[in-house]
Amino acid sequence: MTNGTRDDVVVVGGGVVGLTTAVVLAESGRRVRVWTRDPVERTTSAVAGALWWPYRVEPLRAARGWALRSLDVYEELARRPEVTGVRLVEGVMGGTGLDETRAWAAGRLRGLRVATPEEYAGPAGLWARLPLIDMPAHLAWLLRRLAAAGGVVQQRAVAALAEADAPVVVNCAGLGSRELVPDPSVRPVRGQLVVVENPGIRTWVVSEDARGGLAYVLPHPDRLVLGGTSEEDAWSPVPDPAVAEAIVRRCAALRPEIAGARVLDHRVGLRPARHAVRLERDVLPDGRVLVHNYGHGGGGVTVAWGCAWEAAGLTGAVGFPG
Repeated sequence: MTNGTRDDVVVVGGGVVGLTTAVVLAESGRRVRVWTRDPVERTTSAVAGALWWPYRVEPLRAARGWALRSLDVYEELARRPEVTGVRLVEGVMGGTGLDETRAWAAGRLRGLRVATPEEYAGPAGLWARLPLIDMPAHLAWLLRRLAAAGGVVQQRAVAALAEADAPVVVNCAGLGSRELVPDPSVRPVRGQLVVVENPGIRTWVVSEDARGGLAYVLPHPDRLVLGGTSEEDAWSPVPDPAVAEAIVRRCAALRPEIAGARVLDHRVGLRPARHAVRLERDVLPDGRVLVHNYGHGGGGVTVAWGCAWEAAGLTGAVGFPG
């Protein structure tokens, strides 16, 4: 049983997917509370590289649809980067073909063309202007937007989804769903990043070699985010110095001016990977509505708004775009 009104919703999870879903619900008129085990600034989302691109998220066709709906929002938010943390930045996506990308994003990606050899030395590269999100700033903006819509965030650990005292519960717990649901198919994919001073780089680059070695350089005005790793079933939150050195070395091979840049921070995040995003309506043991929205892998930021609208529709809320 619940003491809440029929319009009450508890969203479990305070990362970008949970907060975005909570914003959509609150702005539809629902009374929303977000329950988060960790402070928002300490979630996996807070350390994400956060370049818009459907990376390691399945099913790919659905993910691309959610991503394009989210792109509409991010392009609008990029008009106020100092407030929202979202900017449109040009760069090269290595190993990606123009025809392949046009097949799902025709007419939607700004500046889309084949990268020149001067821009990218690899065998194939795609030049585009994509949203790049400063996650600490963006999460803070989501919190302000949620508060303006009447939503609240409560820091509390949850042992079972049935603990949520509302008629509707939305599970955005990410990797926590492994225990909460429980769903053992949710697995960590560990990502390690290095943050360095920006020596003047203004464009991003993402590259993966034939052996799967990942390198990306994501420029913010005051810093560069360098990555990365993609270690399946790795749980350690502690940065590995040898891995950090290898990241800097791979990135300096792409942009030589990075060599010698002062290191500002080391970060680790555990992506909540699953064979497919779970976005569906369910019921709790007592018959209350439960909506799952988790398993976004490396694409949580990219698909956040598209998934939020779909999740909100599954709760019975109305009035969402598209």
